Amino acid sequence: MKSILLTTGLVTASLVTTIIGSVLASQGIPPRERSALERRAFAANAPHGYKPQTNDCPSNPPTIRSASSLSDEETSWLDVRREATIAPMRDLLGRLNIAGLNTDQYINNHRNNVSNLPNIGIAISGGGYRAMLNGAGVIEAFDDRTPNATSNGHLGGLLQSATYLAGLSGGSWLVGSLYTNNYTSVHGILTKALDSESPSENIWQFDHSIFEGPDSGGIQLFDSVGYYATIVSDADDKGDAGFNITITDYWGRALSFQMVAAKNGGPDYTFSSIAEQGWFTSGTAPMPLIVADGRAPGETIIPSNTTVYNFSPFEFGSPDPTVYGFAPMQYLGTNFSGGETRTDQCVTGFDNVGYVMGTSSSLFNQFLIEAEGAHTSGLLSTALVEATSAILEKIGNADDDIADYPNPFYGYHNDTNLNDQDIQLTLVDGGLDGQNIPLHPLIQPNRHVDVIFAVDSSADTNDTNPVQGSAPGWPDGTSLRATQERSRSRIGNGTAFPSIPDETTFYNLGLNNRPTFFGCDASNLTGPSPLIVYMPNAPYVYNSNVSTFDPAYNNTERDAIVLNGYNMATQGNGTIDEDWPTCVGCAILSRSLDRTGTDVPDVCTRCFNKYCWDGTLSTSTVEPYVPSMALAGSQVTLTSAAERMTTGTFLAIACAVLTSLAFV
Repeated sequence: MKSILLTTGLVTASLVTTIIGSVLASQGIPPRERSALERRAFAANAPHGYKPQTNDCPSNPPTIRSASSLSDEETSWLDVRREATIAPMRDLLGRLNIAGLNTDQYINNHRNNVSNLPNIGIAISGGGYRAMLNGAGVIEAFDDRTPNATSNGHLGGLLQSATYLAGLSGGSWLVGSLYTNNYTSVHGILTKALDSESPSENIWQFDHSIFEGPDSGGIQLFDSVGYYATIVSDADDKGDAGFNITITDYWGRALSFQMVAAKNGGPDYTFSSIAEQGWFTSGTAPMPLIVADGRAPGETIIPSNTTVYNFSPFEFGSPDPTVYGFAPMQYLGTNFSGGETRTDQCVTGFDNVGYVMGTSSSLFNQFLIEAEGAHTSGLLSTALVEATSAILEKIGNADDDIADYPNPFYGYHNDTNLNDQDIQLTLVDGGLDGQNIPLHPLIQPNRHVDVIFAVDSSADTNDTNPVQGSAPGWPDGTSLRATQERSRSRIGNGTAFPSIPDETTFYNLGLNNRPTFFGCDASNLTGPSPLIVYMPNAPYVYNSNVSTFDPAYNNTERDAIVLNGYNMATQGNGTIDEDWPTCVGCAILSRSLDRTGTDVPDVCTRCFNKYCWDGTLSTSTVEPYVPSMALAGSQVTLTSAAERMTTGTFLAIACAVLTSLAFV
C-alpha cells in the first residue's frame, strides 16, 4: 500500500515524512540522525532508493502539453512567488540609494499589478567546481540570510527578489544541492549549519574527490571500495527495473554523495518533489531550472541548433520548435506516444536529483571513460582500479557517455521533432552547444523576465586564445554570443536577445573582466529581451580560474573561490565602484520603469552610461589576457599535487579531455 501511495502521487509531504520515518527506523538509523534526515528534501521514492517504480497511472493520466504557454502549475505558483518577492524587493531597492526615485512608493504603487514590477532571473554557468563555487559566492552575496549581506554596499535580498534560478553543468550542482537540501543557504552549507542536527559535514567536502568517495565519518559508513559498490548496486537496481543504464547513472549517484545531505547521497530524492516542499509552495524560493542538450545517437559534435531541454520541479521538455512540448517531471520514465500514455502503467522515481544534475553535466563522464586507460599507470590504487572497472565493464559502447531517458516525445510533433521515432531520448551536458550560461529558459517570451544576472565561469581562454601568453580558464563572452546567434536562427522560436560584441572587442574593452549590461535600450531590440547583467569570473581575491577538471579542493581553497564570487557580485562590497550597488538597482528597475512610463532617475542614467555596452567595437590587436587581482588576495592552502594524484591520474586525464574538448 505504501508503495502504491508513494508512486501515484496521492500522498502529502507530511504523510511521506511519516512513512520515511518508519522506513528509516526499520533500518536501524538512530532517532537523532533520523529526525535530521526526515527534515531534508522530499525522499519521494522511499523506500525504493534509486529504483524507479511502475504502478497504475492516476485516474487522470499524465499527458504531454504544448509549449505555447506556461503550465497551469507554474502559472499558479507564479501568483504566489511574485507576491512573495514584493517585500524583499522593496527592502533591497530601498538600501541601494537610487536618488530621485522613492522606491518604496514605487513598489507600493504597483504591488496590486505585480506584472508591472521587476521580474528577475539568475543564471549560473557551467564549468565544474569552479562554476559551482564561483556561482555559490554570487548566490551567497544575493541571499539576505548571509550574515552582513544587507549591510551598506552588499546585495542581500536579490535572491529573495528573484523569480527564477537556472543552472547548467557545474551550475546545476549548485542549484540542485541548494534545493535538495531544503533550500538552504550557501552560508549554511559552508558553516555546517543547515540545521541543528543536519549531517551537513558530508556535503561540499571536496578534499575527498568524487572518485574516492566521501569521508567515512558522519552518515557515510564505508570506504572507497564500498562507495563504488553502493553506486554500482544502485544502478543495477534501476537496470533490474527495465531501464537503460549509462555512465550518467554512476556519475549522478557519485555527485549526490557530495551534494545531498542524506544517507548514501539520497538515492530516493526526486527533483519533482521540490514542488511539494512547503518553502516552495509558499513562494519562499525562486523556481529552480536546469538545462541539458539533446544529442542524436552516435552524434559526437553538438550543433548550435540542437534542441535544448529544461527541467523544472513541474515538468521536463523544450520550448524549441523541434519538440515544443513538456512532460510532467514526476512521471519521467513513463512510456508516452503521441502525447498520451501508451498503457495504464506510469513510472515514478525516475527523476532522481543526482541523475538530473548528472544529465546537465555529462561532460564529466569523460573522466570515467578516460580512467579506463589509466588502469595500468600505477597511479590508481588496486582497490580503486577494481572498483572503477566494475563500472567501466558495464559500459558497452560510446553511446553510453550520454544520459538516457525513455522518450516522452515519441510520436509527438512528428513534422518537426527529429527524435519522434526514437524510443530513447539521449541528453548531454547543457553547455556543449556553446551556450554555457543557462539563459535559454529565462529568455522565453512567456516568462516575461526583465533582467538576468548572468554569472559566467566558462573557461574560454587558454595559452593561445586570444593570443599566446594569456592566462587559461577565464570567460570571454563566448556563451553570450552563442545565445545571440541561436536566438536569431529559426530554432530561436521568437526569442529576442541583445547584440553582443565580437571576441576582439570583448578583450579590448575589458568586457570580460568586469560587469557589463547588454540590452539597455529596450526600444532598440527586435523583441522583448531581458536586460543582461553579465558577470564574468575574474580575480578579485583569488585566482579562481581553476581547471574544469580539477577533482579535489580543500575547504580553504573552496571558500576562497566562493569569497571571490561574492566580491565579484558586490564589486568588493562597493569598494571597487561605490556606485555599483545603485547600478544593480537601476538594472533591476530598468524594464519596469519602461512599462510604467516612469522617468529614469539621473543616477540610473549615469549608471547606464557607465555599465551598458553602447555598441562600440574595437578591432585593434588583442594583448595577452593575464588579469591582475582586483582586491587583496586571500591566504589559501592549495591542495597538494600528491593529494590530487591519489584520487586517480586526473592530471593526465584532464590533458586528454581538454585536448579533445578544448572549447570547454
